[in-house]
Amino acid sequence: MSLGPGENEVRKLQSTGGSTFTVSLPKPWVVAQGLNARDSLRVDWRPSGALKVTPLDAQIRVSQRAYFSTKKLPDNSLHDHLMGAYISGSDEIHIEHQPSEQKAVSVQVRRFLRSTRGFEIMEEQPAKTEIRCLMNAGDMPLHASLNRMYLQVTSLARDILSVFDGEDREYITDAEERENEVDALLYLIERQVRILLDSHLVATQLNLTRTQALEYANLARSLERMMDHAFSIATLVLEHPKLTKNMIEMTPLEQLPEWQSSLKELMINIRTRDSTRIEAARHDLKKCQHRLIDHEQNLLKNYRSNEWMAFDLRLSESVRRLCAYARDFGEILLNMKVFSELQR
Repeated sequence: MSLGPGENEVRKLQSTGGSTFTVSLPKPWVVAQGLNARDSLRVDWRPSGALKVTPLDAQIRVSQRAYFSTKKLPDNSLHDHLMGAYISGSDEIHIEHQPSEQKAVSVQVRRFLRSTRGFEIMEEQPAKTEIRCLMNAGDMPLHASLNRMYLQVTSLARDILSVFDGEDREYITDAEERENEVDALLYLIERQVRILLDSHLVATQLNLTRTQALEYANLARSLERMMDHAFSIATLVLEHPKLTKNMIEMTPLEQLPEWQSSLKELMINIRTRDSTRIEAARHDLKKCQHRLIDHEQNLLKNYRSNEWMAFDLRLSESVRRLCAYARDFGEILLNMKVFSELQR
């Protein structure tokens, strides 16, 4: 019985010399790879202890394609299916549709292109549309995307503080654009991690193990959630211009610089992984959370007006959640540090 894809069997190790051991390869696999005697193979010793054997000139990864027909999709679900294909690692997406649907499909495809990185329209006809990814999954380091997410989140928080300090609200009118950028970077990281899990060569390009990649995805999700709350604060400020004039001494706003400082320290420790500094930053964030909880409880007992109280409570909750997600960020860093130090 021949070994086929997805199957396994036991093969015995043979000793062919004082320091050499060999194991035979399944003939169907050798034939499928187009190999001959004396061809070179790449042998990778994975952190899990497994050995990965691939032809030396093998492609980085096999191209993945997704096919959709609007006839078979629920109404108004094309964009969601496109995003699913993107995050799952698809390199080409083919869409079949009726000529009467071309404009509606085009709108959803353009929305998809704004939410992703690397995809372009390759063919657009009345009954079909093809889009293709032109970016290699191993080209963009994950830490570079994380750093870009961090800069977008903290710059919006900084601009929000400047508006409370009297600056023009024009500084934060692009908050939605910044949030969309962070969302797109999260989707990119999730896509890269999915591809990395299937391709050890992409993992080698990104210089990450599978465990590290998953933790990077967790860090990205924490930053995306922080951006959600920074965007909520920006929206709150834009909707209530009269309540935001010269209110920089409000308790929630006093905690934002503490959050920024702690998050900066945690970002530094993505690479340095100093547990003392990570724990110190998490402790500072916890103190900010407790101050905000006390502030909210006091506010409910001694409110000035319904409108003012509602504004302050919403502001306080968003800042408190910024601190909570930053603490989660620190916890992930500690997990990464401990994992890297496990004795094997």
